[in-house]
Amino acid sequence: MTATNDPETPPDAEAGIKLRILVDTCVWLDVAKDYRQRATIAALQQMVESDAVELIVPRQVVEEFARNKDRIVAEAGRSLSSTIRRVKDALTALGGEDRKATLSQLDDADHQITTLGSAVNDSIGKVEALFAAAKIIETSNTAKLLAAERALDKRAPFHKSKNSMGDAILIELYAEALAGKPDGEALAFVTHNKQDFSNMGVDERRPHPDLAGLFDGTGSIYALNLAELLNDFAPEWMEELKFDYEWQQEPRRISEILEAEHLLFRQIWYNRHWNTRIAIEEGREKVVAEKDYSRSPYKPGEILDTVWAGALEAAKRTEEEVGLDNLGGPWSDFEWGMLNGKLSALRWILGDEWDMLDT
Repeated sequence: MTATNDPETPPDAEAGIKLRILVDTCVWLDVAKDYRQRATIAALQQMVESDAVELIVPRQVVEEFARNKDRIVAEAGRSLSSTIRRVKDALTALGGEDRKATLSQLDDADHQITTLGSAVNDSIGKVEALFAAAKIIETSNTAKLLAAERALDKRAPFHKSKNSMGDAILIELYAEALAGKPDGEALAFVTHNKQDFSNMGVDERRPHPDLAGLFDGTGSIYALNLAELLNDFAPEWMEELKFDYEWQQEPRRISEILEAEHLLFRQIWYNRHWNTRIAIEEGREKVVAEKDYSRSPYKPGEILDTVWAGALEAAKRTEEEVGLDNLGGPWSDFEWGMLNGKLSALRWILGDEWDMLDT
């Protein structure tokens, strides 16, 4: 945690201290789009639900987050996807012995980007749920007037040549919350906007001198990292959640999915082939030459001899490529149902409709 004076005495959840936090919009956006911050969001949810933490959520933060959430979903994968696409195009054009393996790795990376987009959407939903559960703070006329005075006096966050009215209103709303702080509570202001709020050039972990009077480092904390703030407040809580998320199952790579789909396809095709082979041996199916094959009308139970010859060759190739041990069978009804269900599910993930079991 980044406090302004005594970093060894942060508020402590175990001591019964309640922490109230005003989180800048930029922090919410950065946390939502960073896949590694899932544990931070989960910890915050649990701390809010247990009443150890309370969020101070200004109306303008809710509105700014809503305006920018679609942008962060797009940004989560757009840049890397564009780079991967250019590299794949170059590899395809240039060729080379290692091209196939490299393209497979790039496909995996591209698939992970899609997964990343889903994770960002999930995080956005959790942030919005936190907003919905919080009391939304409207901007008071007093906060607007004091922010305007900051602008006239060129005090932070107006110490640079930019319009920082939104930032100034946030800090004034924080000051209002601080003025009403009861005993047994600590407040924290969390931002990633160091240029407007920090003492840049001296110690960016500390607030700008124009804002320093609002922060004593214990009862009122200036922080640049939400995860570190929560970790200082409730270290055991954060450690447990970090462990849970580190051991979460990661999505399969696209190459793994394609490999599994191809094996299931071969197993099911090979089983169907042997069913046909047995039917021919038992006389339920008949192999006929082109001159005897009926196309109009089609006659069930007839197989064109050239088609059957191709099927026998394909079966031999399948045995050589996959191996008899991997082809399995004979299958019980349950095992056969599982095989077909797995193939249907993997093909659905890859873009087919449900029950697409053609082989």
